[in-house]
Amino acid sequence: MDIPKIGEPLTAEHIDFLKTLSKSCRNSIVAMTANAQSGHPGGSCSVIDYLALLYAFIISQTGEDVIVSNGHVSPAVYAILAEMGYIPREDVIKTFRKRGSVYEGHITRHVPGVLYGTGPLGIGVSVASGFAMAEELNGKNRDIFAVMGDGECDEGQVYEMMHFASKYSLQNLTLFVDFNRVQLSGSLEKIMPINLKKIFASAGWEVYEVDGHDFQAMWETLGKSIRNLKPAVILGRTIMGKGVSFMEADGAALKSNWHGNAPKPEVANTALNGELKMSDEETKVLDAFRKQVKWRPPEPEEIEQLSVMGTIKTGKPIVLPAGTKADCRSAYGNALLDLAKLNPDIVALTADLGGSVKTDTMAKEFPLRVLDAGIAEQHMISCAGGLSIKGFIPFCSTFGAFMTSRAKDQARVNDINRTNVKMVATHCGLSVGEDGPTHQAIDDMGSFLGFYNTHILEPADANQTDHIIRYITSHFGNFYVRMGRHKIPVILKPDGTPFYDEKYRFEYGKADLLRSGKDITVVAAGSMVSIAVAVADKLKNDVSVEVIAVSALKQLDPDTLISSLQKTGRLITVEDHNPVNGLATQVNSMVAQEGLKVIINNLAVRAYQLSGDVFELYEEAGIGPKSLEQACRAIIA
Repeated sequence: MDIPKIGEPLTAEHIDFLKTLSKSCRNSIVAMTANAQSGHPGGSCSVIDYLALLYAFIISQTGEDVIVSNGHVSPAVYAILAEMGYIPREDVIKTFRKRGSVYEGHITRHVPGVLYGTGPLGIGVSVASGFAMAEELNGKNRDIFAVMGDGECDEGQVYEMMHFASKYSLQNLTLFVDFNRVQLSGSLEKIMPINLKKIFASAGWEVYEVDGHDFQAMWETLGKSIRNLKPAVILGRTIMGKGVSFMEADGAALKSNWHGNAPKPEVANTALNGELKMSDEETKVLDAFRKQVKWRPPEPEEIEQLSVMGTIKTGKPIVLPAGTKADCRSAYGNALLDLAKLNPDIVALTADLGGSVKTDTMAKEFPLRVLDAGIAEQHMISCAGGLSIKGFIPFCSTFGAFMTSRAKDQARVNDINRTNVKMVATHCGLSVGEDGPTHQAIDDMGSFLGFYNTHILEPADANQTDHIIRYITSHFGNFYVRMGRHKIPVILKPDGTPFYDEKYRFEYGKADLLRSGKDITVVAAGSMVSIAVAVADKLKNDVSVEVIAVSALKQLDPDTLISSLQKTGRLITVEDHNPVNGLATQVNSMVAQEGLKVIINNLAVRAYQLSGDVFELYEEAGIGPKSLEQACRAIIA
C-alpha cells in the first residue's frame, strides 16, 4: 500500500486499511481496560479513528510531535503506539494500570512515543504550544499535533493557550478536539454548554468541523489545517464508545457510562470474540504495514538531576562592590541578559510583568526570545515545560504568590515529567510591602517543597543571585528561585570585601559561614541574611553570634550546621516566610533527626500582614533587626 501524501485523496484501499487499524486498536482498548478493570474506554474509542489516521499516514513517516492533552485516553495512545510497532501490544494489554508497569492510567514519558505525560486537563495543549514555539524559534517547518477532549475546554488554561498561540501565529500547531459531547458526569449541554467553534474563532484560530469517524473528511481537513497561516483546530464530531456496540449506543445517547468504567470480562470477551475479532487476513495487512513505518521513537531518556549541561556557557559573574545596595531581581535580569548573549537556547517567559521581574532587560536586546504570555501564569509554566523538552532553557518569571499558587499544578506536572524549567519569582515575602497580603508570598516555598524534581533556592544578596542564576542555567532540573523586591546591602566578609565575589563558587546545598561565633547560631535565608550579619556585627562585643546563610531549602548542609550547633547549643532561624513549611521546619527537622540538644527560637512571619513599608512590616512580624537583636539577647539570658 502506498502511503498517501497530504493534499491527495485517500483511496478505497487506504480507507479499508484504516478501518482495520482502528478495529485492532479498539480490540486492544477493550482488552486492556477489561483486564485492568479500570480505565477510560469510551473516549479512547471516540478518538482512535483520528489517531489511527494521524499516526499511520503522517507520524509513522515523519516523526512529527504529538501531544495528547487528555491523558486519560491512554488506552487509545498505547493501542496506536503498539500498532505502529513502537511498544509490545501483549505487554500493554496484560500490564495496563498494573503495579510496576510503565503503561500507567494516564500517559507517561516512560513510554516510547509519549513526549509529555498528561493527566490534569488543560496542561497538555499549553505544552504543545511550547513545542510549536520551539519549532518557530528554531526556524524549522515541522508540524505539531495536539489532541484534547471537548470537556477539557472548560479549563481556563485552554483559553490562555488559545490567545498565546494566536498572538505568536503558531501556524504549525494543529489541535484536534474529540467532540463527543460527553464529559465525565454527563453531556456537555448538562455540565457546561460552550460554543467551541465561536470560542476558538474569537481567539483568532482557523476552525474546521468534521466527522471524526470519516477518514476521507479528516484527511482532507488535515491537509487544510497544516497549510493554514494561523493555528488550526479541528472539531471532530465523534461518538463516545464508537465501534464497540455495547458502548456506542450509550455514547450516541450522550450518556457518560463509559467515560471511566471498564467493561466486565464477560462483556468484553463477547466483543473481542465477535465484532472486534481480527481475522488472519486483517492481521497480515497490519503486519505488512508495520514494515512501511519509517520513523521510530527514541527510547525514553532520564537525565540525572543537577547534572551539568556541558554545552552551556556561564560567563563571568557580575560582582557589585562593597557598600552597594541592590535588589536581587535586577541582578537576575542582568545575569539573564549576559547568559542569553552566550547561549542562544535561553528564552524568557513572563506574565505581563517584564518590568517588575526584570526580563525586560533581556527583551531590549533579544525581543524574539522573550515571550509574554499575558496574565496567564498557568499557561506560561506548561508552555515552558514544552520548550524545555525541545531543548530550550526557559526562564519563567512572575511574582512568587502567583507562581506557586496559580501555577502550582502546572509546575507539579512539569516536575513529574522531569522538565528543565527555571522559575524565578520576585516580590516574595513581606518584601513586597505596600501591595499587602494577597501579594506577600509567605507560603511559596512550601508549595514546591514536596516536589521531587524541583529545587528551591533563595539568594542572600545581588551577588549571590548572579552566581545562582548562572548555576541553574548550567545544571539540569526544575528550579524555583525566590527573591524580594527591595534593595539590600551586599554581604561582606569581616574584612569588608564582598563575600560572594569573583572567587566564590556556588555549590547546591552548601551553607555559607558568614560570621564566626560561640554563643548563638543564627541561620538566615534571603533578605534576612544581611539583617543577621548586621545584628551579629552590632552585638559582637556583648554576644558572639555565628551567622550561617542557607540558600537551598531542600538540601541543607549538615556538616556546617551541626558543627555550629554543637558549639553554641542555641539556634535562631530567621526567614521572610512562614515557619510551617519553610526554613524553620527544615532546620528543626535536621536538629531532631540528629538528636541535638539545642535551644531553638524560630523567627518567621506568623500571620498575614497589612500594607506598609517593608522594614516596618519586618519588625511588626518579628523578623526585623530589632526583633533579631532582642531574640539573641533573650536566648542567652
